[in-house]
Amino acid sequence: MNMKKQEIAGMIDHTLLKATATSEEIKKLCAEAREYHFASVCVNPVRVALAAQELQGSGVKVCTVVGFPLGACTSEAKAFETKNAVENGAEEIDMVISVGDAKEGRFDLVEKDIAAVVKAASGKLVKVIIECCYLTDEEKTKACQAAVRAGADFVKTSTGFGTGGATPHDVALMKAAIPADRKVKAAGGIHNYAEAMAMVEAGASRIGASAGIKIVSEAE
Repeated sequence: MNMKKQEIAGMIDHTLLKATATSEEIKKLCAEAREYHFASVCVNPVRVALAAQELQGSGVKVCTVVGFPLGACTSEAKAFETKNAVENGAEEIDMVISVGDAKEGRFDLVEKDIAAVVKAASGKLVKVIIECCYLTDEEKTKACQAAVRAGADFVKTSTGFGTGGATPHDVALMKAAIPADRKVKAAGGIHNYAEAMAMVEAGASRIGASAGIKIVSEAE
């Protein structure tokens, strides 16, 4: 499978989630996203308002992360963070599940946690990070099913801050666990076009990467 530059660019969430990211670096990220027509920029909540201002009228969406990177805060905190991010201009929310609840098999709690974010997002796109590196294949499947029941739009492989990132195996497994109207985002450790294409071939509809420019420049 080969994709043209513009096709693959339209699938990329151009990402900068480092704690040290400065406002100048966020502005640069947004300028790059405008230039390459990426799907979105993905930034921490504290940078949402700035990114929204920088991207006004560009067609590039502002994505942010909630309960990031551990997913270990209360559902109420995640809901507030989501509402606040939307008020500041976020159009997409990438939330982290309560991984500990998933490990315990408490998928009722996982679902409830996701549902709180979906409700707070008020119709904005919600992607659910299940952090595959910590889960068994069965747990990954059950986490994806909980996300679907909770009304999320996407399931996502990784934060990029765990012990491992996206793999084609996980993408295919997640794709098989959700209905056709829901999608998979692959993120974490995708460094080049070949790696991005492996994720797309496995079933990913969105790629989260800080190497977006490299990926696009390597496309045909």
